[in-house]
Amino acid sequence: MSDHIRLRKGLNIPLKGDAKNQITKTVSVDIAAVKPTDYKALNAKLLVKEGDEVKAGTPVLVDKKRAFIKICSPISGKVSQIVRGEKRKLLEIVIESDHKNEYESFTTPNPKSATKGEIINALLDSGLWATFKQRPYGTIPDPEIEPKAIFISGFDSSPLAPDLDFALKTEIENIQTGIDLLSKLSTGGVHLALHASNYASSPFHRMEKVVIHTFDGVHPAGNVGVQIHHISPMNKGEVAWTIDLYNVAAIGRLFKKGIYDLRKIIAITGPRAKHTSYIETLPGMCLSEIKEYADIKGDEKSKETPLPIRYISGNALTGENVGKDGYLGFFHNQITLLSEGSYYEMLGWVKPFRAKKFSISHSYFSWLFPKKRYSLDTNLNGGERALVVTGLYEKVVPMDIYPMYLMKAIMAEDIDKMEQLGIYEVIEEDLALCDFVCPSKTEVQEIISRGIELMIKEMS
Repeated sequence: MSDHIRLRKGLNIPLKGDAKNQITKTVSVDIAAVKPTDYKALNAKLLVKEGDEVKAGTPVLVDKKRAFIKICSPISGKVSQIVRGEKRKLLEIVIESDHKNEYESFTTPNPKSATKGEIINALLDSGLWATFKQRPYGTIPDPEIEPKAIFISGFDSSPLAPDLDFALKTEIENIQTGIDLLSKLSTGGVHLALHASNYASSPFHRMEKVVIHTFDGVHPAGNVGVQIHHISPMNKGEVAWTIDLYNVAAIGRLFKKGIYDLRKIIAITGPRAKHTSYIETLPGMCLSEIKEYADIKGDEKSKETPLPIRYISGNALTGENVGKDGYLGFFHNQITLLSEGSYYEMLGWVKPFRAKKFSISHSYFSWLFPKKRYSLDTNLNGGERALVVTGLYEKVVPMDIYPMYLMKAIMAEDIDKMEQLGIYEVIEEDLALCDFVCPSKTEVQEIISRGIELMIKEMS
């Protein structure tokens, strides 16, 4: 163990609906979608048309500027629909499964003797290169630029996050193979962060060829960006790569079997989930496949009409509202079901007693019950208003940056100030808690996204 880092800032949102450690379904995916929007700054070029036959691992997209970056189909079947949005922006490639589970075959070198160049070429050919994210900005990295190090988070601290020790317990050998390969891609090595509370019981603490760091603290302690900040902060001109453990396992499978196999175990969570548990599936799965998990009736004791359900691919803070017929995002490892906050509450926060509401301040009595869980919904409890300096952002961001001033620099499009205030350190997920605590209802993640887009445009 290399070092121990204790974070004193952050917030665990006490949301009901943790997934029980049991796998209740293996989804035989009927329809899957490849979404270019899952990949930041990808300038997508379509390689297929409606009616084309594909296998798992067949390229369906490439980047126009970097044609060696491929995005592949997760299943075998037929391209049934090309979905476009405004200005013909490519949104989804919908693939109908043939249930034959046919894979493209890739020639890969022996993991023990593979060279750096051979590993990179195999990842590029198979499409698994797109599983990496580069810091700064969270984009797909350039294989010709060596990172100072590769960072992996071995735990997820976001609301109702899956237990990675459980979800990946059968993938330990594949993960070790993946780490062995990644260790050859950077002279700075591979850094793996684990939570101090279960370090000894985690199967990941026995991983070889990694530098292990332990973190103690609440969310966002599990965010790899926060971990990088405390292990090796990003400076201008530096590049680091990140990848999650699910995709490390996929790399291990590629080099063992020679196939593009993305199957993974994800969590079904949230207060409107009837059966909170785990399912085995593929990225791109249509959420209609898990309709039996949605609690349509709501609280049977309540006489009120149940609120509609919001289907979120990902977690409640950073996930995407995709609807009941939407698709699981490539980088999402959970589905969260929440009640839509489509109602008006008389008197609102001035009510004297609100036992079912959570507050980070002492406005309600939730502070008296620190272990209580709440059926939180999506109600904003008011509309967007003038941005005021409250100091709340700094209480939930365990990084040496000033979120409020960074936001103002982004809104002013002041590149120099953005650099000085930490734009290289963060992506949207690192400041997601600011959205939750903001009394002005400001969309902090949206502002950070605009700032990153501006930096990519100006610095390219």
